Amino acid sequence: MTDEQVERFFATLAAANPQPVSELEFSSVFELLAAVLLSAQATDVSVNKATRALFAVADTPQRMLALGVEGLEPYIRTIGLYRTKARNLIATCQLLIERHGGEVPRSLEALQALPGVGRKTANVVLNVAFGEPTFAVDTHVFRVSNRTGLAPGRTPLEVELGLQRRVPERYRADAHHWLILHGRYVCVARRPLCESCRVADCCDHARAMNAHLQSAFDGQAR
Repeated sequence: MTDEQVERFFATLAAANPQPVSELEFSSVFELLAAVLLSAQATDVSVNKATRALFAVADTPQRMLALGVEGLEPYIRTIGLYRTKARNLIATCQLLIERHGGEVPRSLEALQALPGVGRKTANVVLNVAFGEPTFAVDTHVFRVSNRTGLAPGRTPLEVELGLQRRVPERYRADAHHWLILHGRYVCVARRPLCESCRVADCCDHARAMNAHLQSAFDGQAR
């Protein structure tokens, strides 16, 4: 993907969705952190179903900690790896209270020091809650970045660093959302919907597929 195509790629996604937002439901920075922690290897839909009831009774680190692991588990039982996530979330609440006065910290290092919070989760919180131009590389962002040629990489960190180099400044605040939504609904894993994709003309994969089909057609025509 050339620099001109990168510009057109994001300009097109921005025009179609000028104010993209997370599909996780939350009403505070703490709720966002908890929801993203719970969303690892789970869908936003499943997390939202669980957190609607959970946040009604535990919407602060103090209230969540008061539930304890055994009290938290029934609320998140429908989410994958719920036992591990319950332990991590309770331990995170403990550290938020002990080290940060019950507030969610605003640095990558401090966030990653919380149990169950990896680089991706930390970047989501920094971007969504604090407006930092970070790139949280989940499975969708990883796939879209590699498939389109936007920021190829063998690891999430390689892709993240590639996005930092390639995404124009004016698109960085929302690029994470556009890439996730594009991967979730258009550039899907098994069969990307290239025929209905707004940015297919910018995409290395779509152009390669079109060239292959044209070559096959020309061969049949001869």
